[in-house]
Amino acid sequence: MSPAGGLRQLDVSIKGKSYRSASGGAIEVLRELAFTLKAGTVGALVGPSGCGKTTLLRIITGLDSDYTGSVHLPDHGKLGMVFQEPRLLPWRTVEQNVRLGAPEATDADLDALFDALGLAAHRRHFPGELSLGQARRVALARAFAVKPDLLVLDEPFVSLDAALAKHLQDELAVLVTSRRITTLIVTHSIDEAIGLADRVFLLSASPAHVIAEVPIARPREPRTAEELAKIHREIARVLGKLSK
Repeated sequence: MSPAGGLRQLDVSIKGKSYRSASGGAIEVLRELAFTLKAGTVGALVGPSGCGKTTLLRIITGLDSDYTGSVHLPDHGKLGMVFQEPRLLPWRTVEQNVRLGAPEATDADLDALFDALGLAAHRRHFPGELSLGQARRVALARAFAVKPDLLVLDEPFVSLDAALAKHLQDELAVLVTSRRITTLIVTHSIDEAIGLADRVFLLSASPAHVIAEVPIARPREPRTAEELAKIHREIARVLGKLSK
């Protein structure tokens, strides 16, 4: 993995990724998986459970270098990461948790983020005093405070009820649109992908590869039920065509 040296997009080209099983055999997880995400846009990776989405994110973020292929990050390669769990230090306040991840963030930067995410009243609270939704907001604030060239989110709304997940999704949509951050999100939800992404990358079962790329018109704008149904039909049409 390396910064792109002037490129303003994310380029992923993974020839193969395998794990060694307990019996000594190779388990292939990714094969010939490639996609490009343009600067300032949002891409959503959608695929079946166990297909290798989290493994792919570990490769993109530099946590796993044992693969064949290449990953080029946009601009200077500064990363912001939101995990499936908030991963906050319980002995640190909300503000301290964010500052640990982004020590160069100014007071003005944090004021703006905490206001945007509804955390202004909680900055001196400890994680144990927060609801799960509030803790996930802190994780988002920490990632944005880094001012990343690439923001990566691994199912950030998992285990939340539908109403709260939609509310946080809307807050995330406002932030990525206003700050023009290149963003890659992993999700099981087609609706979540449609609501956030400029492009949806549909992954196959393991060993995963991109089987289709679906552009989303008017990303992150409100849609009627008819418009959403039309997008779902288009995705179903693409998948159906590929299965023939």
